[in-house]
Amino acid sequence: MTTLLDGKAFAARLRLRVAEAVTELTAAGGPVPGLAVVLVGEDAASQVYVRSKGRATREAGMASFEHRLPVDTPQSVLMALIARLNVDPTVHGILVQLPLPEQMDTAAVIAAIDPAKDVDGFHISNVGLLATGGRAMVPCTPLGCLMLLRGALGSLRGLDAVVLGRSNIVGKPMAQLLLAEDCTVTVAHSRTRNLADLCRRADILVAAVGRPGMVPGDWIKPGATVIDVGINRVSDGQGGSRLVGDVDFDTAASVAGAITPVPGGVGPMTIACLLANTVTAAARASDLPEPAGLGL
Repeated sequence: MTTLLDGKAFAARLRLRVAEAVTELTAAGGPVPGLAVVLVGEDAASQVYVRSKGRATREAGMASFEHRLPVDTPQSVLMALIARLNVDPTVHGILVQLPLPEQMDTAAVIAAIDPAKDVDGFHISNVGLLATGGRAMVPCTPLGCLMLLRGALGSLRGLDAVVLGRSNIVGKPMAQLLLAEDCTVTVAHSRTRNLADLCRRADILVAAVGRPGMVPGDWIKPGATVIDVGINRVSDGQGGSRLVGDVDFDTAASVAGAITPVPGGVGPMTIACLLANTVTAAARASDLPEPAGLGL
């Protein structure tokens, strides 16, 4: 019988652990962890995410700072705000909500964030540390995927893993994390030959390509663990819409040993891991031990 990997339940437990870690950190003389979220523009989805992050931050006993800038804000103004947040001792994590308006250079904005406060894990310094086994800030979505995999499988050592997608946000860091877990890792993409056959050999399949239902059940190895990162909005046939993943859930669930649903799988883990990263950053800033159970 296929196991449904309930990201909502796992994330709820992680958020409770974050709240406990905040109490432990302050009891040890550390600061109240603070997360600053910057939103430029009026993108509806981004506004929902920012509200959710702020609410979850406060519920965990952390300090939440929200900065909202008009869509036509010059990049220099955003960079000046980031510079102030970099030196603000009450701010331990900085997240600039993406996507940015087209007048902004996203790479330059990310590069301006202090790597120690880069709780998204996108700064090139954290990318390099992750690739070389250093003490990086790990991108939240791949970290959440890894936690789900560990929860389902325990040790991942020696397993054959395929990551579908090579983005800097999910695919590449996911591959690095699986390598660090002693998996044998293949990164596949739109130019990969014999993609279906490749997927059928995987004990772990992580789909992060942004194409609804791209992976059918007959691409899945019987008993494999499937992590579906895709969040795609499609028509429900009745004038509305619904969210689906990159994996055709119904056919895959009949074959896989364990699978994440969409919604309710990887998505809830992303915000929980953002909170965990912020607590970790606060502990590091104070030269205190990193609370256990929040990351790698």
